[in-house]
Amino acid sequence: MTLEEKINADIKTAMLAKEAKKLEALRAVKSAILLLKTSAEGHTTESETKALQKMVKQRKETAELYITQNRADLAVDETFQANIIEAYLPKQMSEDEIKAELTAIIAQVGASSPADMGKVMGVATKAMAGKADGKLISSMVKEMLSNK
Repeated sequence: MTLEEKINADIKTAMLAKEAKKLEALRAVKSAILLLKTSAEGHTTESETKALQKMVKQRKETAELYITQNRADLAVDETFQANIIEAYLPKQMSEDEIKAELTAIIAQVGASSPADMGKVMGVATKAMAGKADGKLISSMVKEMLSNK
């Protein structure tokens, strides 16, 4: 079952259950998929994953903004939507898994100082695309290279 088929089925279920907030998040995902189908980038599994990650990131950042503005009611809605969308993303790697992967990449690239961070990040972001957050990867690479 493709992501689009799964989203369509879940939209029907949410409509029958009268889950308006969940329905809003699912319709946003469906909209993103439809936009990908007509975009120059094309509709692939990788482009779907990127689009969903972008949507989750936007909602989390918006929720943080609402919290700083003392609008917890709006932050709850954004966080709820982010969690719904996140369920359709591939399983994220744990910090231990990321660290093990980065150790292998650092050895492969031959990085020995923070100056080699660009080389490591180039390989790491491609290897862990969709499986780990870019900010987390960056901070871990920086920490690992500065300890060498």
